Amino acid sequence: MKKETILIGLGSLMFLASCKPKTVDAPENTQVCVSDSLQKMITIDTAKTSTMKDELSLSGEVSSDDNNVVKVFPFSSGQVISVRVSLGDKVSKGQTLAIMRSADVAGNYTDLSSTQSDVSVAKRQLDQAESLYKNGISSERDYTEAQENYNKAMAANRKVKQQLSINGGGNTSENGTLVIKAPESGYIIEKNITSGSFIRQDNAGSMFTISNMQDVWIWANVFESDISKVKVGYTAKVTTLAYPGKVFDGKVNEISSVLDPDNKVMKIKIALPNPGMLLKPEMFTNVVITNSENTQAVSVPAKAVVFDSSKNYVVIYNSKCDLKVREVSVIKTVDDVSYIASGLQPGDKVVSKNQLLLYDAITGD
Repeated sequence: MKKETILIGLGSLMFLASCKPKTVDAPENTQVCVSDSLQKMITIDTAKTSTMKDELSLSGEVSSDDNNVVKVFPFSSGQVISVRVSLGDKVSKGQTLAIMRSADVAGNYTDLSSTQSDVSVAKRQLDQAESLYKNGISSERDYTEAQENYNKAMAANRKVKQQLSINGGGNTSENGTLVIKAPESGYIIEKNITSGSFIRQDNAGSMFTISNMQDVWIWANVFESDISKVKVGYTAKVTTLAYPGKVFDGKVNEISSVLDPDNKVMKIKIALPNPGMLLKPEMFTNVVITNSENTQAVSVPAKAVVFDSSKNYVVIYNSKCDLKVREVSVIKTVDDVSYIASGLQPGDKVVSKNQLLLYDAITGD
């Protein structure tokens, strides 16, 4: 059968198909020429040798950056009278978070009053002993003893004041009220108390956790079979159900040294900036880790590959009237790049835009 020659025009979106059966990259393929107008509608890329990349898909969860988190612990035991904030609220430094009534604080004020009275008495006794000593009426021993008593009273008073300072300082009152205030500005990401809760002296948990949310961490799970595919510094792309199509770019900056004993996965940490506070703690994420391998292969843009009848093809461009369809073996596709095992050589030119029109015309589809 003789070759047929078809001139492709700008206004033609469908090509004339030949009547013979489809044969790919065979001598009987229909010859196709590209007009100057259509030349502007196609894109030609050159196959090149490049280092293959690999992708690993993981599940993850958003967590606050521990370096920018402040935990608010109870100053003393007592009962929570009221809570002024809720989970997720934005708070300013010094803002009241909760109010407690504490027997410890009330006891501190009682001790403070008692020690202040002791200081006053000891001061009068010291002044009297000093006067008597200077006038030769009392001995130096009596004067020294009065000084020691005064110093002890002052030390006891300072101790109570320090306890009050530790227990809230100016945020307390004599009736035992203790005001819990925000030490830093940020968002309430954890709240562990409610009105009526009783805080015991041996309580080790925090009342609130505050984070500025400017940076977050993504903790992703790596199965044992994939541990070798993840290293510090690998590129990570994070997506969420909340923001379809939006990709958050980061890098792996920490890898756990042990596996989780429950689900047998290794944790990796990805640090991300969080502009607009879009990422929230406990939000689920999909993480794609990309890394470069040592293996090299011929690569072309993924959009240049045509999948047809369970096989992959590319349109080879030699000149305007020298176009061929060639079958290729694709190793894998990563980041819109297809790596080719066979069928292409470095330097081969392939059509990567509107190649389907040319493919159909050449193969007779």
